[in-house]
Amino acid sequence: MHVAMIGTGYVGLVSGACFADFGHTVTCIDKDAGKIERLQAGGIPIYEPGLDLLVAGNVKAGRLFFSTDATEAVRKADAVFIGVGTPSRRGDGYADLSYVYAAAEEIAGLVEGFTVVVTKSTVPVGTGDEIEAIFKRVNPKADVAVVSNPEFLREGAAIEDFKRPDRVVVGTLDERAQAVMRELYRPLYLNETPILFTNRRTSELIKYAANAFLALKITYINEMADLCEAVGADVQQVARGIGLDGRIGGKFLNAGPGYGGSCFPKDTIALVRTARDAGAPVELIETTVKVNDERKRAMARKVIKALDGDLKGKTVGVLGLTFKPNTDDMRDAPSLAIIPALQDRGAKIQAFDPEGHEARQMLTGVDFKDDPYGVAEGADVLVIITEWDQFRALDLDRIKLLMKAPVMVDLRNIYKPADMRARGFAYSSVGRPGA
Repeated sequence: MHVAMIGTGYVGLVSGACFADFGHTVTCIDKDAGKIERLQAGGIPIYEPGLDLLVAGNVKAGRLFFSTDATEAVRKADAVFIGVGTPSRRGDGYADLSYVYAAAEEIAGLVEGFTVVVTKSTVPVGTGDEIEAIFKRVNPKADVAVVSNPEFLREGAAIEDFKRPDRVVVGTLDERAQAVMRELYRPLYLNETPILFTNRRTSELIKYAANAFLALKITYINEMADLCEAVGADVQQVARGIGLDGRIGGKFLNAGPGYGGSCFPKDTIALVRTARDAGAPVELIETTVKVNDERKRAMARKVIKALDGDLKGKTVGVLGLTFKPNTDDMRDAPSLAIIPALQDRGAKIQAFDPEGHEARQMLTGVDFKDDPYGVAEGADVLVIITEWDQFRALDLDRIKLLMKAPVMVDLRNIYKPADMRARGFAYSSVGRPGA
């Protein structure tokens, strides 16, 4: 089948490359000429493990193309996917749908023959209705079916998630559109992947409901971590004890500095706004947003406490800046709240992240180092914010010699408290005895 993918950001590029790997002919389209030139030259604008090889292989096979001009690709397409950004709108937290609607207007003037127009971007309930209205206004004769097909991709594991998903959700009652979507995802039938067909509004809400639930789960275990610290329990054992219950499950029960990234922060806020407008407020999610924001500031206080409340003139070494490992995404990363809070107390910051290159533009007054040992040199305290694999097996004897004092605050519970104390570290973590 022929696919046009509007947008070459995280969702568009990963989805387009994976559809091409399924055997479809895919053209990824973007207004950013520089990005398209880079992709055509073999460059990848985002960091996602394995994506460079996937893109290169499908370009070489003649199934994946990149262009700034949507005309030919849309006219040939059996399905046109809208995979542009929907960031939080400044001031009110609503999803900014301007890019989605602009893409819909462009597509409306180009389609020929029956075409399935698919929103892959995360959009509020009712967005598909608005897109449909755009087509009726711009091109009343267009033979299209507007479909919702939300993505459920984890940054750092997106290719695996696309090719071996828990489920595929498709929002349409149009039988012709259902046939096209079945054909697009036909390779997944080999894995017996459930494909759930719903009406469009249900599909749109499923995405928000899923992300909000996962954000709630993270926030819940973080609050349990605070309780564990207060009563002398171990949050990791609590998480395992409840996660073995099949009704709960163990995923997203890792205590830490709060959630961040491109999805959870904006999607929880957008769901809150949508629910209020509908007269059905989601108070649990409103509280989740509030608690998560406070969580990041609380982690800064944990570092302050490790230095007995005095950070003036002290050097804080920070390991990890991105919101999670295996991504270069800095959006709403805990480091963006924690580091300025430490700087406000007079601390000097030196930091390292394997892929957090954007941090150099987002954080001021930080001395960026080339590796973890450069961060440890001369530091009064070492803080682990992101659990990159290379931080899990540090040469701790070397770290100890490099630091002014062997003090570590492990916000991801990478190391065992007893082991760290045996090595002579003053060690604190999250939700464990002596934290």
